[in-house]
Amino acid sequence: MGRKQVIDKIFRNFFLVVSTSSVLALIAIIFFVFVQGAIPFFTSTAPSIHLIPFGINEFSVNSELYRFDDLPRNAKYVELEQQCESYSVLFSNNDESVTLALEIDLDNDVVADRVSILSSDGGEVDYTEEYVYEVKYKGTIAGQESGFYIAIPQTPTNFFSEFLFALDWRPTYNKQYGILTMVLATFFSTLGAVVIGVPMGLLTAVFLAEFIPKGVGRYVRAGIDLLAGIPSVVYGFFGLMMIVPLIKKISNAASGSGLLSAVLILAIMMLPTVISISETSLRAVPRAYREGSLALGATKMQTSWKVVFPAAKSGILASIILGTSRAVGETMAIIMVAGNSPQMPGRLTDGIRTLTATIALEMGYAQGRHNRILFSVGIVLFVMILILNTIILVLKKRMTEES
Repeated sequence: MGRKQVIDKIFRNFFLVVSTSSVLALIAIIFFVFVQGAIPFFTSTAPSIHLIPFGINEFSVNSELYRFDDLPRNAKYVELEQQCESYSVLFSNNDESVTLALEIDLDNDVVADRVSILSSDGGEVDYTEEYVYEVKYKGTIAGQESGFYIAIPQTPTNFFSEFLFALDWRPTYNKQYGILTMVLATFFSTLGAVVIGVPMGLLTAVFLAEFIPKGVGRYVRAGIDLLAGIPSVVYGFFGLMMIVPLIKKISNAASGSGLLSAVLILAIMMLPTVISISETSLRAVPRAYREGSLALGATKMQTSWKVVFPAAKSGILASIILGTSRAVGETMAIIMVAGNSPQMPGRLTDGIRTLTATIALEMGYAQGRHNRILFSVGIVLFVMILILNTIILVLKKRMTEES
């Protein structure tokens, strides 16, 4: 085997390893996201009720003694048997002991009555969240409250009735995870951006490819390429300082942040992508097409729209796909101009929150089921982009067959 063949084999194996690793990494990421996003719809938040003490040195549950220091460092809680609904909890701190008789009724429709104290030792129950209850005893020393939290497992969330088609998004208190308003906000903001941005981008691309003088066009193209590389936060800052105040002034709304601002900033952001790729596709059409059309007596405008534009439709559809995908997946600019209100907008100036904004705003503090629900939101976003691209590709295929 010669030297060149050895070098070729080494590089071929190297490329094979790199490409295989990239594909496996991509598959692993997608698998991880889908697994995390599917967990809330198939499993409960915990296998049993958790009792989490605070301000207590030791305590006992139904005569079984626990010391706070003996609990696992990464799990300062005690699991209670769910089939047992009555508990006698004795806890002591600073030489003071109190016994409270509790009753836990998970089937009670009234949230406030699911946990109650049967004894009269002065304890009280409060629920900081719908599935978390605080049982505390004030004690003889002011400010020295002691007690425990009772964390009740949350049953699996119904994908359709409680997630995809539900309207209420209150993940931290009521544990409601309805994302329909955010799905619609994402859809309508993207649709508005496409309606405005795609025609403007295509008209600009035709002008740059067919009509603008070559010397001027060189600088204009460089400027458009520069716009494509501007970070999203810069576009968001522009929208916050220019578009939002303008809409507020024109519409006399309480705030200019809302659906209309989101549509306009997304349309501006997708323009460089649509213009650049479409213009490159138009310029790639063979010169013979133009010359043949002009020789038959067509004007330059007719040649551009009737001959050159249809011949470049493959690249034009690719530009629309990429521009639309950027609009769907945009996060930072949307956060700055959309108002971030998870509600159904009644007007163009009402605040909205998209799927990407929800993930970015809440991932930093989300815990437990809330955290995994955000992965579920990411899956819905992924499926939306997949459906959108599939529709465009089907249209592209039909247009190709018809021509």
